[in-house]
Amino acid sequence: MSTLPQAISAYIDAANAQALDRVAACFHPDAKVVDEGHVHQGRAQIQEWAAESSARYQATIKPLGLSMADEAHMLRATVRGNFPGSPIELDFQFVLRAGAIDALEIKP
Repeated sequence: MSTLPQAISAYIDAANAQALDRVAACFHPDAKVVDEGHVHQGRAQIQEWAAESSARYQATIKPLGLSMADEAHMLRATVRGNFPGSPIELDFQFVLRAGAIDALEIKP
């Protein structure tokens, strides 16, 4: 697998550590996250999403592969946590801007 961009690596490290303030800091102030059919806009909502997700699932992310599609970094990862069917593989579609995450969509 190719080396992850710093913003994506920092997000995975923060998410795996359940460090919610660090998760939010990986994003631009006006960034957007789409997960489980819900849109979370801006750092405050992203930090709330990270807190709820962390409390519910205690998930960890293990990168499997990274590719590019248009302007997006497509990360395939194994996600383990407190949910039925764990572990599962998910796709994380990142759009980066100026060294931070501008958008993230998590897809089954």
